[in-house]
Formats: sequence, C-alpha cells, structure tokens
Amino acid sequence: MAYTTIDNPGLFFNTVLYTGTGSSQSITGVGFQTDWTWIKDRDSTENHNIFDTVRTATKRISSNRTNAEDTQAQQLTAFGSDGFTVGTDSGANHSGRNYVSWNWLAGGTASSNSDGSITSSVSANTTAGFSIVSYTGTGSNATVGHGLGSAPSFVIIKDRGNSISWVVSGDNIGWNKNVYLDSTQAVQTANHFQDTAPTSSLMYLSTDAAVNGSSRNYIMYCFAEKKGYSKFGSYTGNGVADGTFVYTGFKPAWVMIKRSDVANDWNIQDNKRTDYNGKQTTSLRANTSESESTVGTDFRRDILSNGFKIRNGGAETNESGGTFIYMAFAENPFVTSGTKAAGTAR
Repeated sequence: MAYTTIDNPGLFFNTVLYTGTGSSQSITGVGFQTDWTWIKDRDSTENHNIFDTVRTATKRISSNRTNAEDTQAQQLTAFGSDGFTVGTDSGANHSGRNYVSWNWLAGGTASSNSDGSITSSVSANTTAGFSIVSYTGTGSNATVGHGLGSAPSFVIIKDRGNSISWVVSGDNIGWNKNVYLDSTQAVQTANHFQDTAPTSSLMYLSTDAAVNGSSRNYIMYCFAEKKGYSKFGSYTGNGVADGTFVYTGFKPAWVMIKRSDVANDWNIQDNKRTDYNGKQTTSLRANTSESESTVGTDFRRDILSNGFKIRNGGAETNESGGTFIYMAFAENPFVTSGTKAAGTAR
C-alpha cells in the first residue's frame, strides 16, 4: 500500500502572506479555490477573521471571541479560483500592514446530507479529510452527517447566532472531553458528543447548547487524519531546550499547539512566517487578538522531514510533564505514494 494518497499537500492547504493596501485587492497564490480562510493581522491587535464558502463571504467568526457570526462587508468580500478578495477593513487590509491567511480546500458548493437525524449542509473533501458542516440544532440527542466517509479525528464547532465558546474535541482530547478555541481553559469533561466517538458518516450531538441548542445554527469543521498530510495528536513536554520530538509523518506546513492539562494558549506557527531551523520563533495565538510581536519569540521549533522538534522548555509548548495537543498539516509527506522520500528538513 502506498505511504500516502496526497503527494502534493499544497493542493489542499496553503499559507499565503500579503500586505494590506487599504483598497480592495485580490489575494492570489493559494493554488486552489479556498473553502475555509483564516486571516490574522500580524502587526496589530486585531481579531482573527474566519470565513468559509458554506456560510459565504463577508460572514465572519473569530477564534479569539465567543461572539456570534457577524457581517463584515469590507473584510473577505469574495472567494476566487486562486484565493480571495479583501475590502478596506483594517482587520484584513489596512495599508502597509502584514497579514497571514491560512487556507483549506473542502468540497466547494455544499450539498444536503441526510445521513443523520439532523439534515446538514456539507462541503466535503474526502481525499484531504476535511469537511465544513452547517446544521440547525434540535435540543435533543441527535446525529449529523459530516460527509467524510471516514471518522473525524478532530472537530471544531461554533454556534453562529449566539455568544458562546468554540467547542473543540477529538481523539487526542477524548470524545467525553473538550477544550475551547477562544479560551486558555484546560481540558474538561463535558458531554457534547453523547460520550461517543464519531463514525465514518455521523457525529453524535448531545443536548448541550454549545453544539445542539433548539433552532440554533452551527458551523462544524471536521478533520479525518490522512497519512502524510494531517495529524491530530498529543505529546508530553520534557522541559529542556533540546525538546520533545513529535512525529507526524510529514514535513509540517502549519502546526497549532495547546497545553491541555492546565490553562494555556493556542499557539500557531507556519512555514511562511518563519525562516529556518533555529529561528522558528514567530507565533500567533488563536485565542487572542495579539500581534506577533506582542506574543513574543520564545517558540523555537525545528521543522523536520517527518515532524517537528520543540527547541525551548517553555510552559506553552514544552513544560516538563505537561500534556500538549496539536493539529498539523503538511508541506511535504515523508514519503510519496511511490518509494522516493519527499520530505526534507529545513
């Protein structure tokens, strides 16, 4: 069997940097028609701005806030064949400021999915293991179809119409537990998913208002782990500068880490905002509006052909005995679908 079915991860995930102009501009170079775009101002205190094609352009939710979805007419104004267009709002296009956009490919136009007791609207990419699921809650125990054809390893859910935290759960957390994307809160026991792991077709939803309140509208991002492309795992810190090595099976392009046993931030690094091994220091926090410079630089990490190695003993990524969860996407698989090694260390 081939090592991976994804020889070119850049067809499914890509980080694109750009500089704001203050006037409407098209951001290109993504390499595909993005279905999920996450934008952050690197230079200033601005919210994270998240858009997807299921909710449509201009409909913003922010990972650092509990706020309901709102309409931002001058942030991401349109999705395009090779990227997206931004308007004049400072959160996405202030003149002279530097921005990062993280972009994922789902399945384009959403389709109705009646696999569960709730009929959902799903844009699914079964190759990359990513789907965007929109549904309306019932307030009763329910199931909802996710469209992936394999069980999700990790999910992120937001109530679109109410001020309530983002629920995050997965195999690396426990389906009877969760953390909040907008918060530093440690992992907690919670019955969001009927204490039941998802199947190849269904997510199980409890009556909790954060995931299934009566007549409330939700957006759910589902991820099934794909060898050589995505990994959703955990590791234990060792507290030293020659830190923990985390095997992913690919050279990472994007990694988000959260210490889960105690309260701590969500730290995001990618392969476009940093230089090379020994200088993997630039981070952004999903749960805060801070700029890169405010977050600081003590986030040293080596990118390797088959994973990443923490190069500091800090509390946020490598404190001795700490438990850390992560989600990661590939720049290159360690091995292609043939026999030739594809991943190379930086």
